[in-house]
Amino acid sequence: MRKIWLSLILLLITTSPGCAGLQPTAQVDNNAGTQSLPPYTGPKARIAVADFDVKAAKAYGEIGTGLRDMLVTALVNSQRFRVVERQVLDAVMQEQQLASSGAAAPGQTGAQKGKIKTADILITAAVTEFEPHASGGMGGIGGGGRTGGAIVGAILGGAMNKAHMALDIRIIDTSTSEVLAATRVQGQATDVLGGVFAGVLGGVPLGVGLGGYANTPMEKAIRVCIIEAVKYIAQATPPEYFKY
Repeated sequence: MRKIWLSLILLLITTSPGCAGLQPTAQVDNNAGTQSLPPYTGPKARIAVADFDVKAAKAYGEIGTGLRDMLVTALVNSQRFRVVERQVLDAVMQEQQLASSGAAAPGQTGAQKGKIKTADILITAAVTEFEPHASGGMGGIGGGGRTGGAIVGAILGGAMNKAHMALDIRIIDTSTSEVLAATRVQGQATDVLGGVFAGVLGGVPLGVGLGGYANTPMEKAIRVCIIEAVKYIAQATPPEYFKY
């Protein structure tokens, strides 16, 4: 029976396109996450992003900071939001105090008091799932779109390395504290044959504490999750907030 399986595997490899070399591959389980938002040139909403609440057992505070930084960068790059930074507010205030103290060089135009902009919306996020190495399962021969290398790894006992993460997102009106919208976004990826992949949804660098996941399924899961979060925030924010 094993010889029959091996013969079938060889047949699939030689007849499947793109199977030369049995290159390791990674597949994204939620394909919608790889699709970014269309270009936008309209008015923007003014928002702030709070520190992430890290609840997942395998995550920690630094990972929450890195994910927040990635979300801020992705929101700015979406061209739909004016993001006001609150994590460095103390440093901004110090610059304003220095400019008004008389210690600054004469004739210089520095930071001015009364110019700090406020946000109409606050984004909060909780890291509820963070699993870099979920237990892999045995793949079948079907799985449309898998390469011959993936089939060999699945049939001959190569477990798939899976990774996933999830964020609970809330969109809050800063004037009323009302939760305008809330959802759970997630990213998942599978690395067949234990290989790595490159060129993962580039543009936003991995945040602090996340560098160890570069070129792994977890990087893919993180990026998909961040993209899904940006898409949700853009679509769920009421139109009246886009006014700047």
